[in-house]
Amino acid sequence: MKNLMWLLQLLLKAAIFFTLFAFALNNQHDAVVHFFFGTTWSAPLVLVLLTVFVMGVAVGVIGMVPRWWKHRRLAQLAKTPTTPETTASASSSADPTHGI
Repeated sequence: MKNLMWLLQLLLKAAIFFTLFAFALNNQHDAVVHFFFGTTWSAPLVLVLLTVFVMGVAVGVIGMVPRWWKHRRLAQLAKTPTTPETTASASSSADPTHGI
């Protein structure tokens, strides 16, 4: 069963790769990107799409980092152990040690 799942995942990844590869081969036309002040950039369409995708991922990661740092800091603060006196007094009052 494990080998079957591994094979299915491999086939799915191969299908996605070959689909994207065929897309890249079919879209080799030049695309012109017009920036401000008359600046232009001419590159294959696939390269333009890849650049825009990478820039979108970078913006998403940069937008996510401050929240990630905040949650990481809060998790580290929550992980700090309490003082032994507090835990010893709380456990002794709740559960008797003699077993009755």
